[in-house]
Amino acid sequence: MTDISQIKEHMEVIGADGVHVGTVDGVEGDRIKLTKKDSGAQIEQAEGSHEGHHHYISTGLVAGIEGDKVRLSATGANAVNFEEEEGGQQG
Repeated sequence: MTDISQIKEHMEVIGADGVHVGTVDGVEGDRIKLTKKDSGAQIEQAEGSHEGHHHYISTGLVAGIEGDKVRLSATGANAVNFEEEEGGQQG
């Protein structure tokens, strides 16, 4: 199991396919909070509006930590489907 305490602010979050998903703003409970400016808005095949507010990724999707990158078990496009909005809604 990955040591979630190793996840730090400004680390890059990437999908299993190496696609950029976002940038860590912090960890809140069992979720990674992504920065507002970089919450996966540019991922191809992403649906809906992903700009202007924080998104969260479950720490359960973390496959590992490699240097300054948090690698997810889901691809970049699939990770967006698991993102949660600030209010707790899945995106």
